[in-house]
Amino acid sequence: MKKFKMKSILASMACAALLVGCSSDSTGGDAEDTVVVGVTQIAEHPSLDAAFEGFKKALEDNGYKEGENVKFDVQNAQGDPNNNKPIADKFVADEVDMIFANSTPSAQSALQATKDIPIIFTSVTDPVGAELVESFDKPGENITGTSDTHPDAIATTINFMVDELGAKNIGVIYNTGEQNSVVQVETVKSLVEEKGGTLVEASVSTSAEVQQAAESLIGRVDAIYMPTDNTVVSAIQSLITIATNEKIPLFAGDLDSMEAGAVAASGFNYYDLGYETGLMAVQVLKGEKDPSEIPVSYPQSLKLTINTEAAEAQGLEVQDAWTEFAEFYDEK
Repeated sequence: MKKFKMKSILASMACAALLVGCSSDSTGGDAEDTVVVGVTQIAEHPSLDAAFEGFKKALEDNGYKEGENVKFDVQNAQGDPNNNKPIADKFVADEVDMIFANSTPSAQSALQATKDIPIIFTSVTDPVGAELVESFDKPGENITGTSDTHPDAIATTINFMVDELGAKNIGVIYNTGEQNSVVQVETVKSLVEEKGGTLVEASVSTSAEVQQAAESLIGRVDAIYMPTDNTVVSAIQSLITIATNEKIPLFAGDLDSMEAGAVAASGFNYYDLGYETGLMAVQVLKGEKDPSEIPVSYPQSLKLTINTEAAEAQGLEVQDAWTEFAEFYDEK
């Protein structure tokens, strides 16, 4: 079945080449010539949206133009993990040519739904722990993608919080139902304790609980670390409001959250990560490789970036010496 699917893609692309100049439907291409990519995303927030834009750009740069020879069937779970399964089942029933899974729960549901259709994932923190792949070097038969965790990203941020700000008690808000968040919090806890500090945890189940969880940290922590948790990031504005009013610096696990008002993050651009993921998809769509032949990768670039306006609003005096190891981001 898997090979049939790949052959189907190759046949589709071959027909597209032969039929250049023929009549088109309303989307600009004959329906049978069009590659259909099912896009499943857990929620709307800047990082995931940027990853999808990067993914589409990579396909476009390699000959797959939306409205001409590729169609994206975009489905959003609206932050509810229960919605991922019917989305994945729909893609299987529709026999899409590829599934682009944007987040850990989206990828898990896609893999549970099909072992035949190629799945390319991104925005996944721990693909091995999430049981999406056997290892980075040897992914599954029909799945591969990119992780959104650089090995040194969390350590860089925690070191800054403790060494430069003197934070002893660090708060963290996360959804215990998101496997990617659990992994990050375990790493944060280990790093904080190694430096003699204490991690104060506040868990949530839905975005509506984020404000209450943030309020529970007031007076108990010197700073807050927000992992790349889809549930929490979706409610970042309530978190920013409390951090600003209470002068508790908020640090993020992704650079895109700085635009919303986080003080700093050590990370990478999700658009670039999505683009890298899209290049993997191109290899599969063109029949050059199976997903099993493409190792899982993670961002190659890493930088600590500080939002100077947010830092001052949340009670920090920005130091010129920080330019030795960080970049300044000014949203004005």
